[in-house]
Amino acid sequence: MSIPLSDQDKSTLRTAAYGAVSLVAAAGAAGGKPQKIATDGSIALASATGLIGHVLGDRSKSIKLDSKSVAALADQVLPTLTAAVTLLEKQAPAEADNFRSTVLLAIETAQIRHGQPSPAMAEMARKITAALDAAGVATGDSGAASAAAAGQDRPELQKAIEEIVDSGFTGVSLRVHDERGEWAGSAGVAELGGAAKPPIDGHVRIGSNTKTFTATLVLQLVAEGRIGLDIPAADYLPEFGLDERITVRMLLQHTSGVFNFTGEVYDDGTFAPGISMPYGPAGTEWLDNRLKTYRPQELVELALSKPARFEPGTGWSYANTNYVLARLLIEKVTGRTYAEEMQRLILGPLGLTGTVVPDASPEIPEPHAHAYYRYEEDGRQQTVDITRQNPSWISTGGDMISTTRDLHTFISALVGGKLLPAPLLAEMCAPHPTGIPNMDYGLGVFVVTTDGGGTLISHNGAAVGHAALMYSTPDGGTTLTAALNCVDDADMSIAAAFQKAQQRLVNEVFCGGQAGSAEPAQPTD
Repeated sequence: MSIPLSDQDKSTLRTAAYGAVSLVAAAGAAGGKPQKIATDGSIALASATGLIGHVLGDRSKSIKLDSKSVAALADQVLPTLTAAVTLLEKQAPAEADNFRSTVLLAIETAQIRHGQPSPAMAEMARKITAALDAAGVATGDSGAASAAAAGQDRPELQKAIEEIVDSGFTGVSLRVHDERGEWAGSAGVAELGGAAKPPIDGHVRIGSNTKTFTATLVLQLVAEGRIGLDIPAADYLPEFGLDERITVRMLLQHTSGVFNFTGEVYDDGTFAPGISMPYGPAGTEWLDNRLKTYRPQELVELALSKPARFEPGTGWSYANTNYVLARLLIEKVTGRTYAEEMQRLILGPLGLTGTVVPDASPEIPEPHAHAYYRYEEDGRQQTVDITRQNPSWISTGGDMISTTRDLHTFISALVGGKLLPAPLLAEMCAPHPTGIPNMDYGLGVFVVTTDGGGTLISHNGAAVGHAALMYSTPDGGTTLTAALNCVDDADMSIAAAFQKAQQRLVNEVFCGGQAGSAEPAQPTD
């Protein structure tokens, strides 16, 4: 499929996109690698997916970006960026966000591949983002303005997210697809002390939604005949000495009984600690070491050094360890990294340019709302920005970054049968009792019964100051995806508000706005 734009329009897009990368390269010239930075960014653009991929991938010899200074190059490029977004909004409005995400992805690639960006590069990236925002792309106040028109038709959705902000969240972004079309909006602020609203399609740490991506990846390898669902996991990962009764299915279903490396809370209320994590007595220890790198093997070995919670297959207990084992299984079977397989089988085919597998990188792409952590020091409350954090402590239990748009694309494609053969999708969504009322578990998804008796396929996730919601009807006809940012703490004080926020949005979107009993909170870490 191609965009109905003239050759001149396409040239404007190419000039704007490559110019943005060249601008960052020029800003980083003091680091001595501007050509490498530009090359990396250009590769990211050339491999762009979505409807504008063919435009950006078509390298044009007519592009002339020969300015000698960063300031002169900015004079040439920034107006072109504004022109590019403006023409997209007029002639292909659905692609404005895609174009913006692609440019920002290239900028992010150019910077992160070479370590911490210099102040000049960071400033130039900010200017590029500002130029895109000025053209009316959906972020900050401009995003709120563009959503306002849609909000006139769905005031109940805008009211719902404003009430969620009032309940204690810093900001909320919501995206709904249903029989009335798409609605997206935001409320609150992107940053404490700021006035801009959260970006409507900003990046967010999606926490345990990562598990749904991981389970889908494993099932795709099952479809390829490379993994057996009911084969012992030890057959694939003999180096860990796993109980031979634990199958791949049990890992995805949380019925393996393995110890949760982030700690176990037992039925009698006792807590068995694992690694230092943000919640509980080791919260400040996690905070002080939030840039520390853990390797997945290390997390698994810690978990397996602890007593199992129950005999394999005899119970259900949510354990991040299961999904780190799934990651290692994917890498062992394929000989490629988890990130490479995710790109090959899910992100690339679906064009999820806003979704990132960060591994141990603490960065989160722009635009994004900020995440915070509150703690007590010398009898005084302190609040620190923890937007930059190394997610390797949770690994594939919840490390991915995405957007509400990408989460919608993913969950609707998944339940719509675009990622898995019908028999495997049925296996994934087959409910297994968890002991949580109205909430069973399949393979990487919760199967939720609404107050109205309907069924939803879901997973939610929290990632210290960030959270993401993902719900869909079984046919994919109605989806709800949301990003939330907050001030978190070791006591998980936001947990009650998070549970109520989930229920409020589910009732509004899937139950006609009817209030009902609170839905039990899904485990998120």
